[in-house]
Amino acid sequence: MDLFSHSWTALRTAVDELSDQDWERPSGCTGWLVRDLVCHLIIDAQDVLITLVTPAETEPTVDAVTYWDLVDPPTGEDPLDALIPRLAAAYGEPRWLKFHFDDVGSAAGRAAELADRSARVATQDKVLTAGDYLTAYLMEWTLHHLDLIAHLPSAAGPPAETLAAARASLEKIAGAPFPAAFSDTDALLIGTGRRAPTDADRDALGGLAAKIPLVLG
Repeated sequence: MDLFSHSWTALRTAVDELSDQDWERPSGCTGWLVRDLVCHLIIDAQDVLITLVTPAETEPTVDAVTYWDLVDPPTGEDPLDALIPRLAAAYGEPRWLKFHFDDVGSAAGRAAELADRSARVATQDKVLTAGDYLTAYLMEWTLHHLDLIAHLPSAAGPPAETLAAARASLEKIAGAPFPAAFSDTDALLIGTGRRAPTDADRDALGGLAAKIPLVLG
């Protein structure tokens, strides 16, 4: 199984195993409950479906790493960020949100498995191969898996292989490796601003501390 499918399957399994109480717990995304995050994942899955059937004729402009832009940290004023909680609440019972996520998520997974990895696709005014696009989304799934379980200590985390791959991509974006003493999870959480570094972390980061958080958009 390729890393995209591995990470997406693990994330979908984690959502499937949520209890009714878990949906109302906070997620690792500031201001979003777990249910809000899952609603966002539905939109992500729709983006995968749309992109994989949006062919491009021009040469690629980005790859799996340069696909990501560094953006300013969210302020909570983005209209889409504010819309997500309202959409999630509109589902009412968690089972309906879970059903829609499973439905669209399954389709996105199948589309990824069937995609010609060498085909060029277009999204967000960028052109890249389907393979690079799916590799880029490995970062999205891994970070949001960490967000999903941020306050669910008994929940299973992302697979070790996908954590390592996401870390490697983040280090390429940062232009420097994270300290070897950092676990892959710590590197991702600290590197993207999901966890504040301690003084010891900052000392270990050295010059890289001035570059974080790396907020991807």
